[in-house]
Amino acid sequence: MSPTFTSLHVRNYRIYATGAFVSNIGTWMGRVAQDWLVLTQVTDHSSSALGIVTGLQFLPFLLLAPWSGVVADRFPKRRLLAVTQTALALSSLALGAVAVAGVAQLWMVYVAALWTGVATAFDNPARQTFVSEMVTRDRIANAVSLNSASFNAGRLIGPGVAGLTIAAFGTGWTLMVNTLTFVAVLVALASMRPSELRPAPVLAKSRGALRDGIAYVRSRRDIQLVMLLVFVLGTFGMNFQVTTALMATKVFHKGPQEYGLLGSVMAIGSLTAALLSARRPVPRLRTLLVSLIGFTASTALASFAPTYPLFALALVPTGLSALTALTTANAMVQTRVDPAMRGRVMALYMAIFMGGTPIGAPLIGWIGDAWGARWTIGIGTIAVGLTLAVVAYWLARHENVQVTYESQRRPRIRIRTVPPRVSDPLPEVVR
Repeated sequence: MSPTFTSLHVRNYRIYATGAFVSNIGTWMGRVAQDWLVLTQVTDHSSSALGIVTGLQFLPFLLLAPWSGVVADRFPKRRLLAVTQTALALSSLALGAVAVAGVAQLWMVYVAALWTGVATAFDNPARQTFVSEMVTRDRIANAVSLNSASFNAGRLIGPGVAGLTIAAFGTGWTLMVNTLTFVAVLVALASMRPSELRPAPVLAKSRGALRDGIAYVRSRRDIQLVMLLVFVLGTFGMNFQVTTALMATKVFHKGPQEYGLLGSVMAIGSLTAALLSARRPVPRLRTLLVSLIGFTASTALASFAPTYPLFALALVPTGLSALTALTTANAMVQTRVDPAMRGRVMALYMAIFMGGTPIGAPLIGWIGDAWGARWTIGIGTIAVGLTLAVVAYWLARHENVQVTYESQRRPRIRIRTVPPRVSDPLPEVVR
């Protein structure tokens, strides 16, 4: 088997990945349907309302992350995932039912978004760290990348199918289809062989577990740097749920099929990035920084795109660079953290990444109403670009790292360690 798919040798992971793939298609169908419900049925194309919905969906990451990480370290992750996936299915079912009945109102979407956010806040750290229980340590980076590939393959298929389903049957029935796909994950979890899992040490019930997790992150500058980069990317750059909807409806005046197609086009780049990441045995800071440079350039092109086809084309490198950054950052944290701390650290990581959305999404929505849809993308370009400049300066001054541009057979950007002085500490960030 190709090294890209080496984790699929493991039976438990193979079963889990199959169920997750089906669910991922439904998840993207549900996201498109929810956004279309907000924009066209319960409001008159209100970008502010869409931003609030997105913010409510991610607010629990910010509020519950420390405790959800403790829960992920304290309880069996397979059992916890069964509970959270059931809660997510019920949320989709409730919203789909009111949409099918024709009684959906904006406040109902707000409640469903918040409910989904609470369930996801506990689901995410358990799902992220469950990878390390299914595969050996040398396959963790590969499994993380394959999970991203599955998520983005769902993104490639789901939005396009959602656009067709919305046009043919309506948003409510599209949400109902999403509800059914959660069953695939529940079946996969029930079909695993517990004897072949590699459970992490279970956290004993004691005071100070939350404080210990925060203290651990505070002692690791390498993890702090990764978290800073994903915070800016997640808060200002990864609001495609809002930005593509606004560009499709307000700038290019397109319908649900064309809007759904944008998600599928972006997923071409994202899926490619995930498969390429699966071939890298070791995640590196260099890859993370270069991918963020690519994100800055591609989103700048997208924000200025004069036509719908050119905008869609710019989303391919945007998805490629964004997903490369995210899979690299995720794998860097998972492979460097103490297994006993993994649930708490990954919960904090996801809170930093997704918890910024309650700030970013409403702000992006307001920017769309006040300055226009193109600025909803441009603000991410500016924020990520400025952060990269600050990080490059800090690395050069404090971590014995130089960022150089070399021209040999082809231009490339390389990060290399400068030999430290005897009195200097080892460059912790790039080890």
